[in-house]
Amino acid sequence: MIQTTLALLALALCVPSAEAGDDPHAGKAAFDRKCASCHQVGPAARSGFGPQLNGIVGRKAGAADDYRYSSAMRGSGIVWSDKTLAAFLRAPERVVPGNRMRFWGIGSAQQIDDLLAYLRQFD
Repeated sequence: MIQTTLALLALALCVPSAEAGDDPHAGKAAFDRKCASCHQVGPAARSGFGPQLNGIVGRKAGAADDYRYSSAMRGSGIVWSDKTLAAFLRAPERVVPGNRMRFWGIGSAQQIDDLLAYLRQFD
């Protein structure tokens, strides 16, 4: 009985909880709900209503060749990192005033972290 209890406890400690880290599966769900109507990721991604987001981490804002950015985005001087993307996803207009993305932002820090975990798969 004690061995079974210890084995179950050890197993529980090894299985990550939803709060233990970023969840790219939850990030995909958030992307599909909040981003996919304007943005694409993946091998066949291309810009459309919004720029494609492959390799967004480390990319200079306004630098995708196949998208026409606002002058505000092109002139922002931002290089996208987890920190700058998180701030932008939380409040786009506050980070880049005058950008053309019509999105109110995401209030949940966990949802932003999950979304970034999903996007990092396409670097």
